[in-house]
Amino acid sequence: MSQLSQLAETLIGSEIVNLGNRISERKRKGEKIYNFTIGDFDPAIFPIPKLLEDEIIKAYQQHYTNYPPGEGLLELRNAVSIFIKAYENLEYDASEIQIASGGRPLIYSLFRSLIDPGDKVIYAAPSWNNNHYVHMCGGEHCIVETTPENHFMPTAEAIAPHLPGAILLCLCTPQNPTGTTLGKAELEKICKLVIEENARRKANERKLYVLYDQIYFTLTYGETKHYNPVGLFPEMREYTVFVDGMSKAFSATGLRLGWAFGPTEIIAKMKALLSHIGAWAPMAEQKASANFLLQTDALKSYFATFKAGLEERLFRIYDGFIALKNKGYKVDAITPQAAIYLTVKIDLAGKKFGDKLLKDQTDVTHFILDEAKLAIVPFSFFGAPADSPWYRLSVGTVKLEDIDEMFGKLESALKELE
Repeated sequence: MSQLSQLAETLIGSEIVNLGNRISERKRKGEKIYNFTIGDFDPAIFPIPKLLEDEIIKAYQQHYTNYPPGEGLLELRNAVSIFIKAYENLEYDASEIQIASGGRPLIYSLFRSLIDPGDKVIYAAPSWNNNHYVHMCGGEHCIVETTPENHFMPTAEAIAPHLPGAILLCLCTPQNPTGTTLGKAELEKICKLVIEENARRKANERKLYVLYDQIYFTLTYGETKHYNPVGLFPEMREYTVFVDGMSKAFSATGLRLGWAFGPTEIIAKMKALLSHIGAWAPMAEQKASANFLLQTDALKSYFATFKAGLEERLFRIYDGFIALKNKGYKVDAITPQAAIYLTVKIDLAGKKFGDKLLKDQTDVTHFILDEAKLAIVPFSFFGAPADSPWYRLSVGTVKLEDIDEMFGKLESALKELE
């Protein structure tokens, strides 16, 4: 008999982290791999803003090394309030904002605040980690299948049948893993469904809430715009909990500083849970970020350079896949919209490499890693079917000089297939 809990026995670790660890081991042994798997940044390519770095150093020198308040420094929550007002025209008081060590503990504490065993949670496939959070809470998985025609974003039509009795609807835009977004019209339809569903429920019934993960909202390209439920429908305010933070907007994943904002009664319960978990953002990083977020010119300057570097990589790689597609290879890509991800298709199952048959998508993934030295993450790691030929490619660690070389190796490998 196992000595462990049922959760421990059934929990699956992060597939992406496990893949990244295996690739890192191969690189340590001298193998050159184009590792575009982890949703992170190479600090040598995309460092955090210099002003933020200086503020962090100053905060440590001033000995801000004690425990922070459970809800986060008041001056930081005030700065976040000013930031979201400036960038999204949303007005939230400091009492409606919770600080934590990144987005993950905020999402987990929201799940724990709302979800009991058996409660219905709606989320799209593919999407990042929702399946694991539902499992950890013992919730009922209500999976919305998505299609490339909709850029792998959930539609109101697909969500609607799941709404009766559901407690939480998980939306992420710009989305991980796809790098695509919910457009205004579709988000409006989804919001109307949520409002109508809650209006149907009796006073003693639990409400349907929306987790709105917008950690990448500052990273949109071209004509793409970010929209949010409360900006479109003020009545969504009582049903929406936002999750956001420094990690992606400022190439600051290691700073571990995120924030949530929403209804005060939910934020208060999230604070209580986090106080037991101890998932606070470090005091010095909070102090530094409180000062940095108020520096309007520094933010504008950083975003301009940072986004330009990401956009260049996304579109150069996108163009490379389309060029291969036009040559007749069974690959494709979705035009970049946002975040640091490119959705690519590598549909090689059934092809032969020498005397070896690529019988399924797992074989395809191994083939492009072993022969093209290209490491990317299959959508199956995000809840999509095992036979999905679609992948996430992350550009946060991409060196510009490696792009042409990578495509040379990929095309050479594709030429060997029959």
